[in-house]
Amino acid sequence: MENQKKRQAAYMKRSLLDQGHLDEQFIHLEELQDDANPNFVEEVVKSYYTDSARYVRNIELALENGPYDFARLDNMMYQFKGSSSSIGARRVKRQCSQFQEYCNAKNIEGCRNIFQEVKQEYATLKTKLETYFQMER
Repeated sequence: MENQKKRQAAYMKRSLLDQGHLDEQFIHLEELQDDANPNFVEEVVKSYYTDSARYVRNIELALENGPYDFARLDNMMYQFKGSSSSIGARRVKRQCSQFQEYCNAKNIEGCRNIFQEVKQEYATLKTKLETYFQMER
């Protein structure tokens, strides 16, 4: 049973990488995990969730009403993108970059639309990683 769970977890990780949800940064994080800190990656990802919830909420508030401060929106998304990059959240990071392009173009509707995709991709990754960590335990 234990070996089956490990095989399923390995298959799921390969799938997350193959589908572009994660990149090699996630593998690098796992390489840092050892017997002295067996939950290192999960703890880093949980910290990412905490930070991300704050970033998402702040961006939501900034998108609600004008006048829109595109430099501030870009800065908030830059922080979210950096945080996403640190755990290897490849698709989230890509969506964040698109949001920043809309900020640079001062396109508020583009920002709003792509932000919905950012949130969806983030939610999908969070669900998949939570399942992965359950398999790893």
